Amino acid sequence: MEEKGQENLETTKAFHKESFPEKPYWNPYLAGIGLGIVLLLAFVIMGRGLGASGAVSSVVATGVLKIAPEHAQNNEFYRNYLSAGNPLKDWLVFEVLGVLVGGFISGIFANRVKFKIEKGPKITNTKRLIFATIGGALMGIGAKLAGGCTSGQALTGGSLLNLGSWLFMLSVFAGGYLIAYLFRRFWL
Repeated sequence: MEEKGQENLETTKAFHKESFPEKPYWNPYLAGIGLGIVLLLAFVIMGRGLGASGAVSSVVATGVLKIAPEHAQNNEFYRNYLSAGNPLKDWLVFEVLGVLVGGFISGIFANRVKFKIEKGPKITNTKRLIFATIGGALMGIGAKLAGGCTSGQALTGGSLLNLGSWLFMLSVFAGGYLIAYLFRRFWL
């Protein structure tokens, strides 16, 4: 019975792949131009560039305010987010929500929405998820230390020709190549 179920699953996957093929990825140069236009529109419409870490900080500040209001009011970091009223009304929160919803809708139209774990053949799902969690946490910590996330530093700061933002991106690429070299055995 289990073999029959597996066979039906494979047949369904083959039918779906044949009937609804994945659309190719965008040309990276056209996507880059599109991203530049979105950044320009953010400056023109909102008066500031793109970023995501501020949205996470707004959500955290709201959570701390609900759980420990006295601590939130006495902490300078949280107070900065709470001084303008409800931090969840910050435009960065809506930007990040738009990125999530827009990415999902784009994936649906391209027939690329799948629930799977991307990994190499020499690493388990558990290890991959552990490494992804550690990497995400380090990126979050780095974003706060650097004064902005990669989108804020690279896109917004880079477009404003900030020296620190350019050094940040060069460091990200150098670090990425180094880590890729050290961890390639898990992917090859």
